[in-house]
Formats: sequence, structure tokens, C-alpha cells
Amino acid sequence: MLGLLLKTVAIWFVILVAAIANAAIREKLLVPAFGSGIALPVSGLLLTVFIFLIAYASVPLFGGRKNKTYLAIGAVWFFLTLAFEFVFGHFVAGKPWHEILRVFDVSKGDLFVVALCATLVAPWVTAKLRRLGDLSHQPP
Repeated sequence: MLGLLLKTVAIWFVILVAAIANAAIREKLLVPAFGSGIALPVSGLLLTVFIFLIAYASVPLFGGRKNKTYLAIGAVWFFLTLAFEFVFGHFVAGKPWHEILRVFDVSKGDLFVVALCATLVAPWVTAKLRRLGDLSHQPP
């Protein structure tokens, strides 16, 4: 069980690095090229794609687990992401709470909520996709 938790947290750190890279891409490339009105939702969708790709690549590291295990992995990723957003945002970056809560405002184009939901379901969805892929490669 500890090994599973360590793998789950380690892969979440990969997602964290991807999220930081995504923010850099947004600020250095997308905002100057398209403005924040377009860059923010594109960045949210890009992060969601990164999360699903990382989950898809990491599923084999967990072995043949049950659906509830993949849902638990997603729940850990979800809560780690929320905790990071609030704890790092407020106590390290010094953002006021109202500013941190803005990332949940989809009406302003911020799709962080979509990426957050992706962390919750990506392990389960990608495990299902991998299983379907395995079945399609078996001889009839």
C-alpha cells in the first residue's frame, strides 16, 4: 500500500512540473501571441491534455489494479492539486484568498476546474482505455 501511495505522489509531482511548464508556456508564448483572453482557456485545455498523457503513461506502473484503486489515485491527485493551489498560492506566493479563488471562475476563461477534474478521473479513464487497447490486440 505504501508503494502505491509513493508512486501516486511521485506521478503527481510529474503533473506539477507539467503544470508549471504549462504556465510558462502560457505566459511566455500564448499571452504575447494571442492575449490572455485566448491564452487562459488554451492553457487550461493544454494542461488537461498533459494530465491525461501523464496518466496514460503511468497506468502500467500501477499494474493491473481494480477500478476503485484508479479512482483513489485520482482522488489523491485531486486533493494534492487543491492543497497545492491553496497552500502554495497563499502561504508561499502570498496571494490573497480571493485571488486564488479566481482560478475557479470558468466565466473568465480559466479552465483550471477542467484540469482539476482531469486529475480526478484521468487514472481511471486511461486505465480503461489501456484495457480496451489490450483487448483489441488479442487474437480472436
